[in-house]
Parts: sequence; structure tokens; C-alpha cells
Amino acid sequence: MPQQRSVETRGRILDAAVRKFAIAGYDAATVDDICAEAGVSKGAFYHHFPTKQAIFLALMQGWLGMIDMGMEAVRAESVPQTLIKMTDLLPGVFAAAEDRLPMFLEFWMQASRDEKVWKAMIAPYRHYQEHFARLVEEGITEGSLKPTTDAQVAAQVIVSLAVGLVLQGVLDPRGADWEKTARESMKILMNGLAS
Repeated sequence: MPQQRSVETRGRILDAAVRKFAIAGYDAATVDDICAEAGVSKGAFYHHFPTKQAIFLALMQGWLGMIDMGMEAVRAESVPQTLIKMTDLLPGVFAAAEDRLPMFLEFWMQASRDEKVWKAMIAPYRHYQEHFARLVEEGITEGSLKPTTDAQVAAQVIVSLAVGLVLQGVLDPRGADWEKTARESMKILMNGLAS
């Protein structure tokens, strides 16, 4: 029972942090604000999270974990088909990013001034670049992608495409059919790399 209560308390703190960060911004939202919103004491907050930065990182890891699970579940006959099929994950990514985008943008700005924050922010990019580089290498091995393809550069382009689409989709949700745009963009990229 105490374990379940602890999990519930942690969940309330995370939910409150998302709301407070979305309304006030990362810098302006205080631990006191988050505790009041969650209905918990500061002691409970610090039991689960040593700093406000730690709660942000937990939120980001949760969001990225959702993306990782989705990507691992998507496999198709070939690597290009797998990458195109991954674009089906975008609606869920957009929905999860919508409340968090202002917070992420603030944190990205903070990363430009704070090496510790920068290290935390760059880790997921490198993780996804490595993931996509491995996929591109699989595509080269299976013969679906050109043998002259630079897997690292292709992976950086894929990550850049994904980040750009998420930002555009959250900032301007009605600006385009972003799922279709993502799918067609990935098809263009895969056609360029196809052997």
C-alpha cells in the first residue's frame, strides 16, 4: 500500500509540473507552485525529485520513453517501409508534446547557457541518431538503401526532419496535415536513398 501511494504521489507531482510549466513556463514555475497544484508537501516533492530540473528531465524521459516504445513496435518488410511507417506515430507525439512544448523550448534555451542542461538535452538526440543510423545500416545490408549512403548523415537528417515536424505541428497544428507531410517527407528521403 505505501508503495502504491508513493507512485500515486509521484504521478500527481508530474501532472502538476506539466500544468505549471505550461502555464507559467519552466523558469517561473516554482517548486512551491508545483506542490500546491499537486496537493503535496515540499518534503514529498524532494522525496521524489531532488530539483525542479530533475522533474523536467523525468517528464522528458517519460515522453521519450513513449516514443521509444512506439518505434520499437514498428517494423515492416524493409527499412524504408519501417521508417515511413514510423510517421504514423506523429499524432501521439504531437498530442504529448503540445502541453510540453513551451517547457521544452525554455529548457533548450537554458541548455545553451548551462552545460549540465545541455548534456541532458543532447543525450536523446544522440540516442535517436544512433537508432536511425543502425536502421540505415540495416537498409544498406538488406539492399534497400544505396551502399554509398552515409548512415550517420542520413540519421541526422531523419532526426532533423522529425524535430522540425514536431515543432511545426505543435506551433501551427492547422498549418498542414502534418501526418501526411511527415509520411510524404520520409518517402522523398527514402526515394533519394533507395538502391
